[in-house]
Amino acid sequence: MDLKNGFRALKNVRMGIPGKSQRPFNGQSTPVNGQRANTGEKVDGKLRYAINGVSFVESATPLKLAEYYGVADKVFKYNNILDEPPAEISKVALEPIVLNMTHKSFVEIIFQNREMAIQSWHVDGYAFIDVAVEIGKWSSEKRMNYNLLKAVSRHTIQVFPHSWVVVLVSLDNCRMWNIRSEKWDMHYLGQQLYISLLSPKCSMRDEYNLPDDVMTCSVVEGMPRPPPFGS
Repeated sequence: MDLKNGFRALKNVRMGIPGKSQRPFNGQSTPVNGQRANTGEKVDGKLRYAINGVSFVESATPLKLAEYYGVADKVFKYNNILDEPPAEISKVALEPIVLNMTHKSFVEIIFQNREMAIQSWHVDGYAFIDVAVEIGKWSSEKRMNYNLLKAVSRHTIQVFPHSWVVVLVSLDNCRMWNIRSEKWDMHYLGQQLYISLLSPKCSMRDEYNLPDDVMTCSVVEGMPRPPPFGS
């Protein structure tokens, strides 16, 4: 595996931007550590993969449906992973992972790879810009080296062994968005999360209403239909 050429290729791909226009960074910071959960061990008798000590599991009620009906607190907890990856993960929690973000905010996501294999991460439905990639451990001082001028827009990013990658995302579209490992065994066994963007004014300008023919189940089955969004 030629990591040197891989790093060089990632750093040398730049976007041509005329003039002196610069992409701003002024937003929340969300470190995401794609780390294998307890290598060689099992959780409740099954192999699991985790993000910052939490392994994603599907709920009986679809997550977005729970938000529409206003019963999210009965199905999942927002922001249930640590902002900083723990130095060691002694116990892995099994639950849905949903990060509650602010509509139209600008978010920094740090993918830190502590393993010997390349990791690949995908942001479903959103494009991001990758602004930095280096060997070692990320720290806030690394922001001085971000490429904020000619960063390339992507949907999927690779993270080399014992390295990190930083991407910036403009959260301008309300709904739930999935971030997941592109290694399907890791994705299926827990390495994914959702970013929730709620319409601040419950407006059709931000998000569509619930479809008329939507099927309900579990917690929301039989509940009165929520009022439609305004214009």
